[in-house]
Amino acid sequence: MAASDNFHSRLVAWMKIILPLAALGLLSTLFLISRNFDPTKSVPVAQIDLERRAHEQGATNPVFAGVTSSGDQVMFRAKSAQPDQSDPAHLKAKVVTAQMKLIAGTVIDITSESADMNQERGTADLEGNVHITTTTGYVVDTDYLKTRIDLLYAETPGPVSGNGPPGDLAAGRMVLKTDEISGEPQLLFTDGVKLLYKPGKSKE
Repeated sequence: MAASDNFHSRLVAWMKIILPLAALGLLSTLFLISRNFDPTKSVPVAQIDLERRAHEQGATNPVFAGVTSSGDQVMFRAKSAQPDQSDPAHLKAKVVTAQMKLIAGTVIDITSESADMNQERGTADLEGNVHITTTTGYVVDTDYLKTRIDLLYAETPGPVSGNGPPGDLAAGRMVLKTDEISGEPQLLFTDGVKLLYKPGKSKE
């Protein structure tokens, strides 16, 4: 019995030495295996300039709409819009589409590359390949178009070209507004109007 107790005591003593050494060996092996492991590369991190993103606040696919006192609907859509840091009411919009639904039934569609919009003044200045079409048959192109969101108004400070029911036309200026007397919408071409009259076109 004494021999058995003596063997057990020696076994326990050796195990106290062997087990810590084995554990140390396992830990060393783990460190050797992971020696080339870079924890900073375990999860890809996008390189984002947080300061730049903070200054680039904006909206994606924003919509601006208004109704005139006579009931005409005016709506602008953009791919993106970014406010001016010095004037939050001033927005720079890109890839703009606009539509004016007149109470008389005419619909005017407008597209442009960009627009400067001021929400306080209710203005939207479209620029860059401005293309205008109306359900009355007019198709007009220009570089710059000044419009309003709160009332029926559109004006080109520069020349326009296109065609309509009478034929092909060009002018130094175009104005869309409501006639003060009749209250009806008017599309006016002024400042050196050139019209290539096509009788057959007006009958189509």
